[in-house]
This record gives sequence, structure tokens and C-alpha cells, in this order.
Amino acid sequence: MSGSARSVASATGWVDVKARWRSFRARLIVGSVVWIIGGVALSGLALSELFREHVTEQFDGELHGHAEELIALAAVDPTGRPYLHRRLSDPRFLPPGSGFYWQIERQGSAPVLSGSLAGHPLVLDGAPPATGVERHVFITGPRGPVRLVERTIVPAGAGGEPLRIAIGVDERELDLVLADFNRTLALSLGVIALGLVVAAFLQVTFGLQPLGRVRTALADVRSGRVRRLPEDSPSEVRPLVQDLNALLDANEEMIRRARAQAGNLAHALKTPLAILVDEGERLRAAGQSEAASAILAQCDRMRRQIDYQMARARAAASRSAPGAAADLNATLAPILSAMDRLHGRRGIRYRMECADQVAAAVETQDLAEMVANLLDNAGKWATDEVFVGVSTSREGVVRIVIDDDGPGLPPESWELVFDVGQRLDERAPGSGLGLPIVRDLANLYGGRVWLEDSPRGGLRAVLELPAARA
Repeated sequence: MSGSARSVASATGWVDVKARWRSFRARLIVGSVVWIIGGVALSGLALSELFREHVTEQFDGELHGHAEELIALAAVDPTGRPYLHRRLSDPRFLPPGSGFYWQIERQGSAPVLSGSLAGHPLVLDGAPPATGVERHVFITGPRGPVRLVERTIVPAGAGGEPLRIAIGVDERELDLVLADFNRTLALSLGVIALGLVVAAFLQVTFGLQPLGRVRTALADVRSGRVRRLPEDSPSEVRPLVQDLNALLDANEEMIRRARAQAGNLAHALKTPLAILVDEGERLRAAGQSEAASAILAQCDRMRRQIDYQMARARAAASRSAPGAAADLNATLAPILSAMDRLHGRRGIRYRMECADQVAAAVETQDLAEMVANLLDNAGKWATDEVFVGVSTSREGVVRIVIDDDGPGLPPESWELVFDVGQRLDERAPGSGLGLPIVRDLANLYGGRVWLEDSPRGGLRAVLELPAARA
């Protein structure tokens, strides 16, 4: 992989991470997991340390008890050699290498050892502790560090020479107990942490379900299945739902007023315009053809501009209204029938291929106006046939392709014909507003329209519109 490809992949991965981090669910779950793992880990460390202190105290207490028993059993024979009246009660001091040791030393005599030392005495460093003082030290034993308790006593018959008593246990014995406890603790806390993570995931999932229902309801509003959001939501979400419903109501009222005002404006303009047209016809009838032609031409220009601006205003209002959807089959069928009657006298045939259940996210009236303009334009220039193909080109886009077998247009004119009032051939009937209206309506709905060469030899018009939600 090249450096640029790695950079693109790294940037894409970072964008994906940022997109996931914008999710409430991801933030809550990650935060819960971090706190749970951190809390459980700290709890485990604290419990392990507390258990270590407890076990250490227990071992020290046990060694203290064994030291007291050893002191009670220690004696000196007539030769001055120390001995025990009997064995210690704990059998762990007997097997060689058991990890539990005791030793008695007296100046000038061989030390007395436990069976676990197997004849190898412990090396006691430094001077013995003072009489009556218990000293806890660490020394090196047969199998590693030994936790040792030392005492100094003067038994009866010892001739004044004290005995140095040492009793200890391998540090490894303490470590084994702690390791076993830590394994059990880690397993237990791991199960608890897993349970808490699952509980947090379920809590977040169920806790965010009301927001998911609001999102689904908004999709239903946009698709036109419902007008308002249901308000049977939890108290924390209900104010948001109520505000959204108020916004939907205000938007609907605004659109209603805009349509009413546009209709009123059109009526207010068309009535004087009709009077002017009538006056122009009167002038023509009176023989004033030059003045009549000027008035009628300007009236026709005003009428075209009114129709164009009204189409834009209606489409803008429709675009603002949620739930717009137009079925392609149902919308195109009557338009094709009308085009057959309009251009059939010249022998022009219209043929359509359209998949079932294809709908565009536009108002039916606006879709009809766009397609009718394109079909009428194709019928004017076709020689024998106009073909209409409807498909879903990619996810979320409906494509309408209209091909004719006429003379076509040079590529430099493909954009020019979308200018308002632009007509490339004055011999053909029309106002020069059809294609500009199509482009403006398509742009208002987030779509696009363009021209290109047709494989049938004429011109191809391609109209792409957003698909309606299922």
C-alpha cells in the first residue's frame, strides 16, 4: 500500500471513530465500561492488599503461638545441650522442605533443628534479640526468603547461658495463599464486571429506546404516514416531542399561508392581465394591430413569468412540507396518454419501462409538471418514438430517462436551453420556460436534470430526484 493510500485509510478510520463517538449510546456504554473496569480494578487492588495484610498478621500470629510453645518445651540437659520435652503440636515442622522451620541455638552447643531443616541449620544474622523481646526478620532459607520470629530465653538449669529460639515460615507459603486468593478474586470480579457491563448495555439500550421511537416517528412524518409525533413518551422526552409537534404545526400553517398567498397573488395578477389581453384584442379588432401586438406580446411575457414564478413558489412550499411522495407509474400513465393524443397525429409513439413501487420524494403535481415538460419537448422533435425509462440508479435516487429519435442538439446548446425564455428554434411552439421550470423544480427538491446524446440518435433528458422513504 502506498503512503497516500495509507493516509486515506487512516483518515477514513479516524472519521469512522469520530462518527461513532457522536453516538449517545457509544458514549454512555464506553463511559460505563471505563468506570466499571476502573472501579472493579481499584476494588480488586484494595481487597488484595487488605487480604495480604490480614494473611500476614495471621502468619505472624501463628508464628508467635509456635514460638511460645517452643519456649515452653525448650530445656537444657546436664551437658548443656538444648532439647525439647516433646515435638511441637504442628506436624508441618516435621517433613523435610515443608517450609515451616524452628531452630534453637546455645553458645558452645550444636543447634537443635526441626525435621523440616533436614540437618541444615538456618543462618541467623546479627546478635540475638534482648531477653523478652520478639524480633521479626527476613533471612535466606533453604528455598528462598523466610519470615522469622526470634526470641531469647534463659531456661532453668541453663547455667545462665541464654537460648536463641528462631521459628519461621517460607515467604513462598504466604505468596501461594495470596496468589490463590488473587486468582479467585480476579475471577469473581471479572464475572461481576461482565455482569455490570451487560447491565449497563441493557440499561443504555432500553433507556435510549424513547429517542429511537422519536426517530422512527420522525421518519414516518417525513414519509407522510403520519402528521404529528406521538406524545406518549417519558417525561424527559415529552417536552422535545411537544416542541417538534409545535414546529411541525407551525411549518404546516406557514406552508398553507404561503400557498394561499401565492394563489391570491396569481389571481390578483391574472385578472388585470386578462383585462389587458381583452383590451389588446379590442385594439386589434379596431384595426390598431401594431399597438395590439405590443400589448399582447407583453401580456404573454407577463403570463409566462407568472406561471414560472408560481411553479417555483409552489415547489418551494411543497419541498418544505414533510411526507411528499409521488408514485411514478401512477403519475406518468395519464401524462403519456395525454402526450399520445397531443403528438399522435404526427405518428409519434410513447413507450415506457418502469419498475413497480418506484416513488420520488416530490409532490405529484410538481413531478407531473417536470415530466410533462420533458415529454412534450421530446415529442415536438421526435421522428417516430419517445422512450421513457424509470429506474433506481443508486440508493435513494430515482432516475427518469427520456430518449427521442429526433435531430438532437449540439453539446454547446445543452446548457443554453435551460435559461429562462431561451428558444433555439422559433418555429416550434412554446414559451421557453419549460426546461427552466424543470431545472428549478428539480433543484428545489435536491435533484438535477441534464441533457446528453441519445443512443436512439436524438436527445436524451435525464432527471434524477430523491427517492421517497419506504
